[in-house]
Amino acid sequence: MLYTFYGDDFTGSTDVLDQLASNGVPSVLFLAEPTPEHCARFPDVEAIGIAGDSRSRSPQWMTENLPRIFATLQSFRAPINHYKVCSTFDSSPQHGSIGRALELGREVFHPAFIPIVVAAPHLGRYVVNGELFAVTLDGQIKRIDQHPMANHPVTPMREPDLRRHLAAQTSTSIGLVTNHTETELSLQLHGEAQAILFDGADEQALAATGELLWSHAQQNPLFAVGSSGLTAALIPAWRNAALIANRQPAPAQSQNSGPLLVVSGSCSPVTEGQIRWALANGFQGIAIDPAKLLESADELDRIRTITADGLTTGKSVILYTALGPPDTSACGDTLGQALGRILRHLLQTTNTRRAVLCGGDTASHAIQQLGIYAFTWAAPVQTGAPLCQAHSDHPALQGIELVLKGGQVGTLDFLHVAHRA
Repeated sequence: MLYTFYGDDFTGSTDVLDQLASNGVPSVLFLAEPTPEHCARFPDVEAIGIAGDSRSRSPQWMTENLPRIFATLQSFRAPINHYKVCSTFDSSPQHGSIGRALELGREVFHPAFIPIVVAAPHLGRYVVNGELFAVTLDGQIKRIDQHPMANHPVTPMREPDLRRHLAAQTSTSIGLVTNHTETELSLQLHGEAQAILFDGADEQALAATGELLWSHAQQNPLFAVGSSGLTAALIPAWRNAALIANRQPAPAQSQNSGPLLVVSGSCSPVTEGQIRWALANGFQGIAIDPAKLLESADELDRIRTITADGLTTGKSVILYTALGPPDTSACGDTLGQALGRILRHLLQTTNTRRAVLCGGDTASHAIQQLGIYAFTWAAPVQTGAPLCQAHSDHPALQGIELVLKGGQVGTLDFLHVAHRA
């Protein structure tokens, strides 16, 4: 076992699965702590993940649940154990506290230090002198407090200095490595830093970080915090050590021949643009009033019926709860769960075998309603959002294909690409 990870939302978890499997690391992503029986169905994997929803949870929830989950990961005895967070690092002392997760991981794994790797150049995320920068929809690189994530409805990212951002969530001392050398790392550790943030302005810097961390992990297993940039950093180190092959695996044989079902609870401008493009290019759109959906069984039945009618005629259909600023009072886990129940019903009662879920929090809560216990990688779609094959004990859901798309991910024609992949 090379690597284990826990994803703080489901879309980010499939991003890591994509990084691993597309680079030749046999991997499985479980959607809850796996049973021995489910683990036995994947005997040859070298990386195991557990997808979760701690990004939308309180520190109290984390205290009650993460130690058990971390202990499960620890039982696989991998050199690297990763608490995966969004590459925009959005979090707060009240919601998805990365600082609290860091503390709990330290208590379970007792690592010599905790690497924090947020930079993910493949996603357009860069860390320079400890500050986070991100690419916008129009291709500009902006500091995170000048990026649309600064206006996230739950966890606005208005502090670009990541150490200062974490200081509001934890008292853990955090150092900074900018030159990616063993000497610099040693100086930070001798200065009694308990966690180390690594800069990452490009793929070369990320690869140097990966070599450093893999070297330390051979001596003592590491618990690390970061985006899928951490995964990307380790791939070259594993290749250099001849632990993984240089060739990429062939995509799985697709079962999809019907229309695409899209379920979106995302309020990001990126997803808005993708939905508008799809509606202008042949997709059928069904707007959902979140408050009405949650209050009325008749509304639930209406949405199921008109969606099924569209899919039956071969039309790809988008169910969306927002196009623009959301009504935050109607967001959250309850809405995500309701959307998940709609999705499960439609997957079981129509000929649709492929669906896209948009929005990190939405996907995290919706997927848990589907009766699926694991994902494996099926094929690339676009960076950060692969096509995944579902594994379920329910025959109607076994083998369905899902794409989980974060709010900031994808080109304007993403939904068309996801349908044709």
